[in-house]
Amino acid sequence: MRALVFLTDPDPDVPAPPPDAPRLVQHLATTPMKIEDRPDPALLGDDWLVLRTRLTGICGSDSKQMLMDFDDADDNPMTAFISFPQVLGHEVVATVETAGPAVDDPRLEPGRRVVLNPWLSCGPRGISPPCPACEHGDYSACWNFTEGRLAPGIHTGNSSDATGGFADLLPAHQLMAIPVPDDVPDEVAVLADPFAVSLHAIVRNPPPPGGRAVVYGAGALGTTATAILRALYPDVEVATIARFPAQRALAERLGAVVFEPEPREALIEALAAWSGAPLRAPWAGLPVAYPGHIDVVYDTVGYPSTIEVALRVLAHGATMVQLGVASPARFEWTPWYFKELRLVGSNAFGVEEVDGVRQHAIAHYLDLVRDGRIDLTGMLTHTFRLDQWRDALTTLIEQGTTGAIKVAFDFR
Repeated sequence: MRALVFLTDPDPDVPAPPPDAPRLVQHLATTPMKIEDRPDPALLGDDWLVLRTRLTGICGSDSKQMLMDFDDADDNPMTAFISFPQVLGHEVVATVETAGPAVDDPRLEPGRRVVLNPWLSCGPRGISPPCPACEHGDYSACWNFTEGRLAPGIHTGNSSDATGGFADLLPAHQLMAIPVPDDVPDEVAVLADPFAVSLHAIVRNPPPPGGRAVVYGAGALGTTATAILRALYPDVEVATIARFPAQRALAERLGAVVFEPEPREALIEALAAWSGAPLRAPWAGLPVAYPGHIDVVYDTVGYPSTIEVALRVLAHGATMVQLGVASPARFEWTPWYFKELRLVGSNAFGVEEVDGVRQHAIAHYLDLVRDGRIDLTGMLTHTFRLDQWRDALTTLIEQGTTGAIKVAFDFR
């Protein structure tokens, strides 16, 4: 099979970009990735499947790794939970190619379309009984990401054994395959993973009735978060901070009031005016809303600068939920203790409760789509063949001009 492999020798034929090229363009020219012919994946157990890839979205975590978009990761503890080499890609729509003899779900017969639930938790690792997190359905908090029958890895694509969807074929445990209804097209199903990430963050940290919520960022996570808030909490006022024109247009269509992220002082002033909060001016630096009237900020960016803005505009005792991840740096965090704010990390998804129903977040997405409550038309902006992977990443780097929101590899 063809596979785009990370941590291999970079392609020597890529021309060097000009010295004044943007940082990520420089990184793309030297990233340790290339397409290789790899052996087709075997069944990793009798209860495993082999899937044939149809569409694979490029997650923000994928692009950060591929573009080496981090400053200092030497002491990042997440390196304890991964193994190399890697075939990335965990936002996958595929068809079942082969099913092991112990696969007992009749919906997973060969030819059936599925969305990947990527967590390499107790079930896929052959660990029984499952850990308390898996028993509760919190698969992304599994206790055993380095144990069992697989090499270390949190999810498909960052374990050397569980190769991902940047390839023609990939392995998946039967618990990792969620059937796609016939009336849900691939282009809609491929958005299930980022939707599930945002759903987890919101339903576990919901806005209060009649409250105000801010979504910081309008990429894949920001767009899905905006859609979820408007669909599930219609009495909540929603503002979205969107950087690029295509993002702003989609956020407005989804029903949010939209603000631009820069300059930050103007953003804080605009959010204070939107929420009806007075501003206080310190000796230096950005103003602070006090008392603030924003109940929750869902930060899908995770920069120190976005965290600082969130702390300054939130109400006393309010919540900031961090979905996005970026390189750490100093920010002024005094409002955290002064306003007694809750800063909550939100890691991916599992079994979630929506309208009194507990099921996997991806299953919720498919149900909400079929019920007409969620419509993410316009979010999947670009698709590329796997051999166009450099073009795909360039499209993401230049999203201000390309209008990219979600980009995917198309294997059909």
